[in-house]
Amino acid sequence: MENLEQDFLKYQAQTTAHPLAMEVSHASGSYIYDTQGGAHLDFVAGVSACSLGHCHPKVISAIEEQSKQYMHVMVYGEYIQGPAVAYAKLLSTLLPKPLETTYLVNSGTEAIEGALKLARRVTGRSQIIAAHHAYHGNTMGSLSVMGFEERKSAFRPLLPDIRFIQFNDGDQLAHITRKTAAVILETIQGGAGFILPQNGYLQKVRKRCDEVGALLILDEIQPGFGRTGKLFAFEHFGAVPDILVIGKGMASGLPCGAFVAAYHHMAMLKEHPKLGHITTFGGNPVIAAASLATLKELTESQLIPSTLAKENLFRSLLVHPLIKEIRGKGLMLALIFDDAKIANELVLTAAREHLILFWLLFEPRAVRISPPLTISESEIEQGCKKIIKILNEI
Repeated sequence: MENLEQDFLKYQAQTTAHPLAMEVSHASGSYIYDTQGGAHLDFVAGVSACSLGHCHPKVISAIEEQSKQYMHVMVYGEYIQGPAVAYAKLLSTLLPKPLETTYLVNSGTEAIEGALKLARRVTGRSQIIAAHHAYHGNTMGSLSVMGFEERKSAFRPLLPDIRFIQFNDGDQLAHITRKTAAVILETIQGGAGFILPQNGYLQKVRKRCDEVGALLILDEIQPGFGRTGKLFAFEHFGAVPDILVIGKGMASGLPCGAFVAAYHHMAMLKEHPKLGHITTFGGNPVIAAASLATLKELTESQLIPSTLAKENLFRSLLVHPLIKEIRGKGLMLALIFDDAKIANELVLTAAREHLILFWLLFEPRAVRISPPLTISESEIEQGCKKIIKILNEI
């Protein structure tokens, strides 16, 4: 008799020695269902990817309709494919200048790679400045701008000419010079513990980049697409990037990413050399259709502004002596504990009680709460009651 768990552990490459290993049957709305019939309330949304919950009917309809017409037909940028063009055009109307031209790729980390290449191409400089405790993905370029040595030391040598500054430390901005091609920052630091910019930090970085002719790249892969109460988190902080990097919540769970910049900058990838960035499946019409349906639903409904009310509800319900702080904004929240053992026990116990929580990459004392934006108040109340119950038992 087939044992799917054994096959999963033997034939599918693993990322840790102890995966959660829930055997999934199906998913709908705010729930993932296992093959034993259990319904698991999802407070993670595929690590911020499923903005509209699981299998949103408008997204499913867009996928079905497009898949009947055509799927992959040509490498990126050669044929005119309606869903990709419509998506890029709609996105440009929702973004401030100079963010007008979108390059569609397959993932957030590929979008980071494209953004780094574009910055070096535009400026003719090589130096990239990133932040300590930053996370931008796991390909070699993205790994090079990761600010966590333990996770990247095994893969050295990485890209040369990378420098690091402390996020939120305005005194270190002097390290940004006329040798700097770009400063790359997460608008809200994710893996570090959902750290928000403070005291006009992003505005100060923007000003310094302008002074020395460096580009500002903002990584919105995690906070983007409404999760913080604005379409993109940088709208809260008064600093518009030269290159915007997006992914995760973009296509309601399908693999997708993009980088967005001024037309005249993006046009530089067409020559000297031509094919400055190429991708086979970027702009895939089925995924673009899902992205378009997602973006329309987010911007035509009240889901984005409602995230702030839902944040307030979470904060009002999650009051407990063991919770030392709740970081983040909107539905990008992290519970901070004194001890990593408490965080670990909460995640694992919640999993047994059919509530999905998760860890953060670099902050072991944190527990992630990043549910679908479609989550209801009653579902929030139900999940928070479980969290408080588990903490009381701890």
